[in-house]
Amino acid sequence: MSSKPEQKETHQANGAVLPIVPVDCLASQDRGQLVEPSDFLGPDGDGVEVVVLESRANAKGVREEDALLENGSQSNESDDTSTDRGPEPASPLKETSFSIGLQVLFPFLLAGFGTVAAGMVLDIVQHWDVFKYVTEVFILVPALLGLKGNLEMTLASRLSTAANIGQMDTPKELWRMITGNMALIQVQATVVGFLASIAAVVFGWIPDGHFSIDHAVLLCASSVATAFIASLVLGMIMIGVIIGSRKMGINPDNVATPIAASLGDLITLALLSGISWGLYKELESKAYVNPLVCAFFIALLPIWIIIAKKNTATREVLYSGWEPVIIAMAISSVGGLILDRTVSDPNFAGMAVFTPVINGVGGNLVAVQASRISTYLHMSGMPGESPETAPRKCPSPCSTFFSSDVNSRSARVLFLLVVPGHLVFLYTISSMQGGHTTLTLIFIVFYMTAALLQVLILLYIADWMVHWMWGRDLDPDNFSIPYLTALGDLIGTGLLALSFHILWLIGDRDSDVGD
Repeated sequence: MSSKPEQKETHQANGAVLPIVPVDCLASQDRGQLVEPSDFLGPDGDGVEVVVLESRANAKGVREEDALLENGSQSNESDDTSTDRGPEPASPLKETSFSIGLQVLFPFLLAGFGTVAAGMVLDIVQHWDVFKYVTEVFILVPALLGLKGNLEMTLASRLSTAANIGQMDTPKELWRMITGNMALIQVQATVVGFLASIAAVVFGWIPDGHFSIDHAVLLCASSVATAFIASLVLGMIMIGVIIGSRKMGINPDNVATPIAASLGDLITLALLSGISWGLYKELESKAYVNPLVCAFFIALLPIWIIIAKKNTATREVLYSGWEPVIIAMAISSVGGLILDRTVSDPNFAGMAVFTPVINGVGGNLVAVQASRISTYLHMSGMPGESPETAPRKCPSPCSTFFSSDVNSRSARVLFLLVVPGHLVFLYTISSMQGGHTTLTLIFIVFYMTAALLQVLILLYIADWMVHWMWGRDLDPDNFSIPYLTALGDLIGTGLLALSFHILWLIGDRDSDVGD
């Protein structure tokens, strides 16, 4: 092999075959296009100029900013050139703890105030006739509020990843992602709303042994209509938030999922309350209205299925994305059963205002973490491909919260937001005289303990679940967040109910629980 390669010899970089030519052979106008030359010494000491004229995007759409100019040793005995190495993936989340906290703080507070408003609404509507005489509506509350985790947060995470890896840069790609995903969440919302109503009927019928066909149809109509309208409104908001955050240079993973929840709880609960109240009023005079509402929204299903099926970005999720959504709905419904049994007891009536808050805060924080980890993994390859991202069978708490990597740093930041955030939200509730509960020191201690334990468990589970799903060739954007937010609803409602029960047992009369 000569010390100066022929011009016909080529160098392959990132899937593009590029010529290796001496710089002297290039015209002056071509030299300005060079990325950066590297001098390599052949066996005779002569320099060889290796130049790369262009750099293409890799399979994930992440563009390489720096050309890879690697070469190995050359010898007279062998004509083999060096083996080119693939480009090292740049760290997608080069953020400090301060920058993470700053970007997450304001959406987190906005989401928290949204859950406070939802709690105040639930505290008021729990005294309406439809909630008194059709108590199964309480079972629908966590299941439908959980739609922000099952659908809207999953949509936000999926679109945030697509935006970060360059799949929404052109108007054509953007329109394709919007139409496909909006049709997909309408399909999922309608089906999940219908199944949630069935779960509410079953969970309400088993303990009481009483079944009413009118109430069952009412629950079905209220659930399907609420799920459809809420998902339509919130989906459009999510798309606007992600596009706006990209234009402002903000990581969508830090802001999209909290904003999805900020209005999600309030809009969903307000729709559920208003729709169920209106349909309940029609039971006596116009009983046919409830089945017509059910039939109308279910009849729209084929249209959304056709649109989502034709879109390559959502076709796979349309077929394979049902398991996490349905299981998450079932988990949230169990939390709703706990809420139904607790709020129905006059001693725990004050719990209604705090349930959306503790569940919303926990779900928001773990959704941010899951979305960030998923984006980090997508930057390094496809699900199940990279050995560096192999699933952790049992991560230790130290690796989850105290290691030096960016995901551990974000877990610490999110966990530290729990106490100051909840203090602000509790003060807001107290100022608005909601919850029928005086905020004594012992109540705050029990409440904060439940909130910290909930978020600690959720962040730890997220670290394991996202990596485990990635190793199983599953996209965490589509599968992890529904499970995590549903677990947040169940754990948060259970711990809060336990706290209220303990306070009642020890006789914390000063807190006026259930006053």
